Amino acid sequence: MTTRSYYVYIMTNRSRTLYVGVTNDLERRVYQHKQKQIPGFTAKYNITQLVYYEETGDVLAAIAREKTIKGWLRAKKIALVESVNRQWQDFSDTEILPKISSLKAR
Repeated sequence: MTTRSYYVYIMTNRSRTLYVGVTNDLERRVYQHKQKQIPGFTAKYNITQLVYYEETGDVLAAIAREKTIKGWLRAKKIALVESVNRQWQDFSDTEILPKISSLKAR
């Protein structure tokens, strides 16, 4: 039996507008944001850079974590991003997403 992964993620744009989301397929979801396939906030504000994510095997934990982070003040969200990504590097432009995809294929 394959364990499913769920991801809580934070995306941003050049102005550092933040978006917090949850998904079971991070690569697909980031692609959808980048291609503006999802109408709404991320498309309107050109939010296309993945700057933070965390993974869990528990869908309810992922949803709860997303709600928790969404409830934080902006400064706390920024501190979370910078705790793992001080340069605000777009993780989707690195090898991180392909590594996630290759692990899922196993």
